[in-house]
Amino acid sequence: MFREMRRKRQLLSIEESVAILEKMTNGTLALHGDNGYPYAVPVSYVYADRKIYFHTAVKGHKVDAILRNDKVSFCVVEQDEIKSAEFTTYFRSVIAFGKARILEDDGEKLSALRLLADKYSRGETGIESEIAKGFHHLQMVEITVEHMTGKESIELVRGKKRCF
Repeated sequence: MFREMRRKRQLLSIEESVAILEKMTNGTLALHGDNGYPYAVPVSYVYADRKIYFHTAVKGHKVDAILRNDKVSFCVVEQDEIKSAEFTTYFRSVIAFGKARILEDDGEKLSALRLLADKYSRGETGIESEIAKGFHHLQMVEITVEHMTGKESIELVRGKKRCF
């Protein structure tokens, strides 16, 4: 169903890929947009239990696209270091494929929103009042990850081998 990565030596393990998704704070969501055009948009997110959650407005391009076609991809870049003298980039990234759904159940929505709030505002006072204030003015979206690949530049792969 999903393509295998061609350069298998550069494939990150599932554990490494999950660690990147858990660590990073911004990813690019790709959807089937209007008039046959792809629509890619950066979002703040949280990853938990093979699911990606993010918030969005009650109405808009993302919501329309998800309602039209729930298949999405999500890309996170952990490292992007230009090595101009080597004519390359040392990179590490993850791409996840899955199905998105807007959380309609208030309990699910609240749980997802608390996960997001905890990631970005852990330990801050007033989280619950902020959640209550915005709860009915936003949507929470859940992406169930069906396939994920992580990849790093060949130079980083070679560097790991030198370390042993």
